[in-house]
Amino acid sequence: MGVISKNDHQIKLYYNSETSTGKQSKAYVETSDKKIITINISKTKLTGTQWTEIASTLNLHISELVNQQHPDFIKKYGNEKVNLEHRDWLKLIENHPAVIKAPILINGKDFIVVKTPSEIAKYLENE
Repeated sequence: MGVISKNDHQIKLYYNSETSTGKQSKAYVETSDKKIITINISKTKLTGTQWTEIASTLNLHISELVNQQHPDFIKKYGNEKVNLEHRDWLKLIENHPAVIKAPILINGKDFIVVKTPSEIAKYLENE
């Protein structure tokens, strides 16, 4: 059993309010008739366990949630390919949430990486 609650009657959005994609994704989600829970990762710190569950449910390695072209990432690690241990990726995400690639939508048991905000509208239309 995971630590992130899942409910067929609610949508959760993990987003960064400091990005245009995050702001636009939040606006799209707010058009749903379901109960909406938004978690602004620039203000609310997620635990390593939560990030691990998100990555695992998405069938991704934790490193795949990170935008390695983000200025905060490059400042810390440079432009070269980085090979970190799982716990080091988690520390990076926990201390620098801005490096997360994209918002993450949870609708019931479905976890989705939101590459473009308009994906949310298409996803909600199919309900």
